[in-house]
Amino acid sequence: MKIDNALSDQAALGEIGRRLAAIRLGRNQTQVQLAAEAGVSLRTLTRLESGEVATQLSGFIRVCRALDLLGLIDALVPEPAPSPLAMVKLHGRSRKRASTAGQADPHTTKSWTWGDPS
Repeated sequence: MKIDNALSDQAALGEIGRRLAAIRLGRNQTQVQLAAEAGVSLRTLTRLESGEVATQLSGFIRVCRALDLLGLIDALVPEPAPSPLAMVKLHGRSRKRASTAGQADPHTTKSWTWGDPS
């Protein structure tokens, strides 16, 4: 199964958990062994593998590290490459905020109604 944006959160979590369990089993590790190696509780690992929502991201990272998968996070969240124009504008500095230019402020924008002269 390919994980894509069309999957629900629960389906994506379930697929990630299934894959983690398959990798663990492929390495002939028990859940107890992997939990100890990753420094997480057995319950945390069980939740991750079952796709439960109530897990912390830090537990996921620890399990990925113990399975030697942490280096693949770049495929999940690639480092953003700035555009050449942005680099010229920033003069080598990194961006700290998103711009609001061209966006209407929802707090100050008057809503239009029928019969408005404007």
